[in-house]
Amino acid sequence: MVWISRVCLRKYGGFVDNLRLYVKGGSGGMGLPRLGGQGGKGGDVWVIAKESITLKKVKDMYPQKRMVAGVGTNSSIRALKGDKGNDQQIFAPPGIVVTNDDKRILGELNAVGDKVLVARGGQGGSFQTGYLPNKGQARHIRLDLKLIADVGLVGFPNAGKSSLLAKLSHARPQVASYPFTTLRPELGKIMYNDYKQVSVADLPGLIEGAHMNKGMGHKFLKHVERTKQLVFVVDVCGFQLSAKSPFRTAFETVQLLTKELELYSDELLSKPAFLVLNKMDLPDTEQKLEELMGHLQNQKDFAHLLPDAMMPKSSLSFRHILPVSAMTGHGIEDLKTCIRQTLDEQAAAETADLHRACLQELRDTGWPNTTKDSTGTV
Repeated sequence: MVWISRVCLRKYGGFVDNLRLYVKGGSGGMGLPRLGGQGGKGGDVWVIAKESITLKKVKDMYPQKRMVAGVGTNSSIRALKGDKGNDQQIFAPPGIVVTNDDKRILGELNAVGDKVLVARGGQGGSFQTGYLPNKGQARHIRLDLKLIADVGLVGFPNAGKSSLLAKLSHARPQVASYPFTTLRPELGKIMYNDYKQVSVADLPGLIEGAHMNKGMGHKFLKHVERTKQLVFVVDVCGFQLSAKSPFRTAFETVQLLTKELELYSDELLSKPAFLVLNKMDLPDTEQKLEELMGHLQNQKDFAHLLPDAMMPKSSLSFRHILPVSAMTGHGIEDLKTCIRQTLDEQAAAETADLHRACLQELRDTGWPNTTKDSTGTV
């Protein structure tokens, strides 16, 4: 038996997934020339991962978006070496990538307690500086939230991702027969009998052109980057965004989803992926499933169904293809098993790669260090 707890992020209207801040390290303290005293170092500015906090809370706590560390104390007769200025701490949720305005990554906060130094304090005045202090480092930084999940659900609107999570969990997200009922990222946790937990990120539906930031493209595609595996959720009967939009078969939907991810970042397609074909409770779906499987097995033969610009450069090889029905529960247990199986296989492969890398490093350093004498004896 598997039970699931589920955590919902706030509605996107009040949901903040990026924040720009001005940070400045504290200036150093003055030195004391006549006694050779050294001023205290200025405080540093740190970003620290903490539970029960959101970027929205950070934004509300610091409306000026300005964080300055304390100034180092001056050298004096009573204390020739000045004290360091107070550090400034910015608490943020896990899953944050810290960058500067040039998009250079300063660090990542992957777990509670992780921290990144974003602005160094200036050195205190000393003999080397003519007893004059240095100013602290100052710059703008960006805190970019990317969900950390084991599995990311991707699909076009109305594919049934919310219904799928509703069937897996005890929660009841908004479900309707029209697109874009999911307007916020949602994170679910699956706990198995052996207490293994697997997190699943359900992201709002993409649209064609998401890689060009159409719809909410970039706001949610970036979350997919922080998942270990991808689950494509596709309506087996096909998809049509609106009356003015072209109808897309399930095969075309798979190709378009692959293309959107490819155009956003090639690295997304290097992740392990499997395909979930939803709404198998509808009429004639067995025939549609058989037709889709034939197309997927010979994708080059059916590439003419889409313009060349809409076809991905390389086809995606799914580890598993699962027909399910979020309405009736058909295939749900198989889906849970596959999620666990693929993650366990990936973890085992990563562990094996790590062991090989460590062994190779030991060999490169000459360990164990054995030498032979002239007789060949060690």
